[in-house]
Amino acid sequence: MARHVVAAVDEIPPGERKLVTVGDRKVVVFNVDGEFLALLDRCPHQGGSLCAGVMTGFVSSDEPGQYNYSRAGEFIRCPWHGWHFDVRTGQSWGDPERVFTKQYNVEVAPGQQLVEGPYKAETFDVSVEENYLVIED
Repeated sequence: MARHVVAAVDEIPPGERKLVTVGDRKVVVFNVDGEFLALLDRCPHQGGSLCAGVMTGFVSSDEPGQYNYSRAGEFIRCPWHGWHFDVRTGQSWGDPERVFTKQYNVEVAPGQQLVEGPYKAETFDVSVEENYLVIED
């Protein structure tokens, strides 16, 4: 399984999201209170961009006139037709058994643990000898 570096942690503040490209797919990465989650940026209904949707929470009610709001920022609503998806699982709230969008695992890794990029600068050993800089070639 290939690994793709898509953004620095600071690029996606809590409550925000970022659209990235992984191979030939568009993926939206969410920061939910410091936890990074990712979904395919395509609503399975008709292909709307989930990145353009509204982040919401879960509303429930035990009786008429009383509403409970929980899981703030953990659902994305497709901007085209309003379908809701759990950003933790990719499951549709309307039909969680059959409708979902692909969920990706996200890992936060220190820069020194990642594979070096395609560019590498030539380096030389430098030493100080009686106040002169010496480069070995």
